[in-house]
Amino acid sequence: MRGILVIICLLGSFLVRSQDILPEVDRARVVDELLKERFDSLLPVLMDRAGIDMWVLISREYNEDPVLKTMLPATWLNARRRTILLFYRDASKGTIDKLAVARYNIGESIQSAWDKEQQPDQWRRLMDLIEERNPDKIGLNFSEDHNIADGLDKTDYDLFMEYLPSRYRSKVVSAENLAVSWIETRTPREMTLMSHLVEITHNIIGEAFSTSVITPGVTTTTEVEWWMRQKVTDLGLETWFHPTVDIQRTAAQLEGHLYSFSDRPEGMVITPGDLLHCDFGITYLRLNTDCQQLAYVLKPGETEAPGYLKEALRDGNRVQDLLTGNMIAGKTGNDILATALAQGRDEGLKPSIYTHPLGTYGHSAGTTIGMWDAQNGVKTKDGMGYPLNPSTVYAIELNTTVTLPEWKRDIRVMLEEAGYYGPDGFRYVNGRQTDLYLIPR
Repeated sequence: MRGILVIICLLGSFLVRSQDILPEVDRARVVDELLKERFDSLLPVLMDRAGIDMWVLISREYNEDPVLKTMLPATWLNARRRTILLFYRDASKGTIDKLAVARYNIGESIQSAWDKEQQPDQWRRLMDLIEERNPDKIGLNFSEDHNIADGLDKTDYDLFMEYLPSRYRSKVVSAENLAVSWIETRTPREMTLMSHLVEITHNIIGEAFSTSVITPGVTTTTEVEWWMRQKVTDLGLETWFHPTVDIQRTAAQLEGHLYSFSDRPEGMVITPGDLLHCDFGITYLRLNTDCQQLAYVLKPGETEAPGYLKEALRDGNRVQDLLTGNMIAGKTGNDILATALAQGRDEGLKPSIYTHPLGTYGHSAGTTIGMWDAQNGVKTKDGMGYPLNPSTVYAIELNTTVTLPEWKRDIRVMLEEAGYYGPDGFRYVNGRQTDLYLIPR
């Protein structure tokens, strides 16, 4: 039996190592190909939907607008000096201008439109480009509700408005809906890559929750966290947050809130009978994952998890189903949240939902379906909220509290999986956990 377990653990390790992770030069090629596709095919659609025919993004080096940062080619790690991008959409002609008020092209897609020798003033050149096109609406990245869409700093805003001819000032609007849709919308090719990312994430968790990493009675939660972090580094990838691993057991008291990085016990020794939980995500090809899964450490003589823990996981899966079943295009996150929570409570569950957009950023832009400390919904300036749109990805993040008489306490079944909302409705990007990991297995 021991030999079989060793083979299984080695196989799991091999699966993670053997992922087809690209070298840097090929990653750059893929990133730039994705950008070109997004600029040429996606951006015109998004500008038409937002009703903005000109979008101006302004950043200075090391103080990048979060949206502009996603538009830089793979060989640009930061903006340079003051970088100004101008996109102009002429729907009647079916064209889109992609210009940089900079001294050089920004990758292959965005062409330089400024010769400093002919016009020394960068702002004056921007105004010339605006006047030549005479837009109906000029979108700038300022937003009260969406931090990712609020990347224009005050200095650049003030300078822009100072230079802008007075007849155009009434045409300046917030580009928040356009900015959010650019960040949230995934192309078909990006979704193929997202599936690959989630597979890598699941495989690393599977290896972490095995005897190749954990020796019950010896290994600590902190050691597993750092193993996961090191594994990502060894694969040539990045994490966008430090992994966490925690334990629920009969002798422990349930924490008073969901996430407390300062209070969460560190260095707890993992022992038989423990219910382990991890929170883990990676970054690759400018996309991100975010995943929470559970494992049970078998006691001597056990070959499977206790039935009450299996049932608890099924309760968690049921809350997932209620949430994803209410994901309908046009509904706001607050509406989805309220309906799913009410349905769960009607079924006798004790759910908490805090699902967030996922993709270009880990905690990305889009509709927010609850926060752990805002179960009555997220306040917005218009009192309505941002709607659910197709071709978007979410971290289906939630928990349900389950009373375990066998443990004489409550536990929280905390789950998180990447889910895609597309033209045909919801699906998980690469499956979800429906069975506990077993250690050993």
